[in-house]
Amino acid sequence: MIDPSVTLPLPPKRVARPPRRAPRLPERPGAVRYPVLAVVFVCAACGLVYELELVAIASYLIGDSVTQASVVLSVMVFAMGAGSLLAKRLRCRAAVGFGLVEAGLALIGGCSAMVLYAAFAWFGSSQYLLVAFSLAIGVLIGAEIPLLMSLIQRAESARGVPHRREAHDPAGTVADLFAADYVGALVGGLAFPFLLLPWLGQLSGALVTGAVNAVAGGGLVLWLFRHDLTSRSRVLLVGTNLSVLAVLATATVLVDDFEQAARRAVYGENIRVAVHTDFQEVVVAGERGAPPDLFLDGRLRVGGRDEYRYHESLVHPAMNGPHARVLILGGGDGLAAREVLRYPGVRAVTVVELDPGVVRLAETAPDLAALNAHAFRDPRVTVAYGDAFSWLRGSRPVQERYDVVISDLPDPGITSSAKLYSEEFYGLAAGALAAEGRLVVHAGSAAARPRTYWTVAATLRAAGFAARPYGATGRTTGLTAGPDRAARSWATADWAFLLATPGPRPPALALPADAPSLRSLTSASLPSAETRVRRTRTPSTTDLPPSTLVHPRY
Repeated sequence: MIDPSVTLPLPPKRVARPPRRAPRLPERPGAVRYPVLAVVFVCAACGLVYELELVAIASYLIGDSVTQASVVLSVMVFAMGAGSLLAKRLRCRAAVGFGLVEAGLALIGGCSAMVLYAAFAWFGSSQYLLVAFSLAIGVLIGAEIPLLMSLIQRAESARGVPHRREAHDPAGTVADLFAADYVGALVGGLAFPFLLLPWLGQLSGALVTGAVNAVAGGGLVLWLFRHDLTSRSRVLLVGTNLSVLAVLATATVLVDDFEQAARRAVYGENIRVAVHTDFQEVVVAGERGAPPDLFLDGRLRVGGRDEYRYHESLVHPAMNGPHARVLILGGGDGLAAREVLRYPGVRAVTVVELDPGVVRLAETAPDLAALNAHAFRDPRVTVAYGDAFSWLRGSRPVQERYDVVISDLPDPGITSSAKLYSEEFYGLAAGALAAEGRLVVHAGSAAARPRTYWTVAATLRAAGFAARPYGATGRTTGLTAGPDRAARSWATADWAFLLATPGPRPPALALPADAPSLRSLTSASLPSAETRVRRTRTPSTTDLPPSTLVHPRY
């Protein structure tokens, strides 16, 4: 029985705490999602520009574009996966994390081209930096989507609109984010070759891309998610983004001075002409009063002091026979044409050059025009602009036949020129030859790269040619890095050639009876030039397979 006089203690009252204030976000549907998707679009475009810029500058500085693209892409994809995992640690502070990630990406990606170029110019190598930049940029790109996923889901939930499907649809959110990401990548991939490179160049283009990246990423966080930030985080983000923009702006202002200083470090103090064509950087350098050196994309193409050794060996043995009509593939410097035009029996010379800027410079630069004896002023010379492979395949009139075809092209060790040393290419060249026509091919260095040289010989044989090997030596200056760059300062140059004719019998290796007076080549020296190259053949280079378009072997 309960005694009513006894008062039982009441349970303690629970004091209701005020609900935690959710971030004050816009109530209009899509006011969070659409700005986030727009920033994903911009950041994805910037990320792909960084990726393409690394591939482009690595191919320019190091050479072998296939290898450089493979290194950059594989390292970057791996790093993106690592970045996605690392982003899990920042999900609790997704707003400030995303802001710092974009600031770091803008700084590293924007400055990457300048740093790589500086390393190449002053230290001679940038391979390790290329991998480091690919890792860093990949990690930061990989962290973007997880952090944005956290932000957009938190924002939808904080608005308290349970009737909206998007608030509880992670799959839809991911689909939207990746759709914006892929479309942005498309725009960035197209903008890089068609807008940034032609208008701004590699260095300024990367810096401007970094500035856009910093503004988009920082602006999103400081505007839309500012209530997720503490006062300290807000000050940190503002200061970081302003610092990044200041660095990028300063670098953009100084980029021309930097490029000139780096160019002097690469080419020396005596730069006579430096231009960027639609295809490459062209530099004419050398001491005043001395024959000029011609560099294309940092690679020495013409060493003015002894270029005559190369061009005499390239041209004159091929002129032994009918030579009324001559086709020169490459040779935009006009030096091979100069040697061909020394024969009065030559009636027509066609030069097929990819870059009109090289021909224009060979015509207008006084030192280079003097070196080629103003070959392009000769009425017998016709210049056709285009890729040599495509020109032989489709642009050459079917009835055109040439007594001599001279292949004066970049070394076969460069990936971009591999198709110009393929079995298919030599098949097209055979179709351009007259009945007793001859083809001469510059095939790199037999001493330094015997496997490459003898692969060219095997490819000619597979295309139905019989070839005679021979070579020439001289002194030249070169640059480090790349398959066709020698050691810096004076070094021995080794040029190797193949003189070929269709059919089973190789041509005679001799000078024509009407050959002009030559400075380095004589009939007596040709047998030793052939013997010297044949000695580079070893059992490992005897039965090499040919190089084809689908299986390049250089």
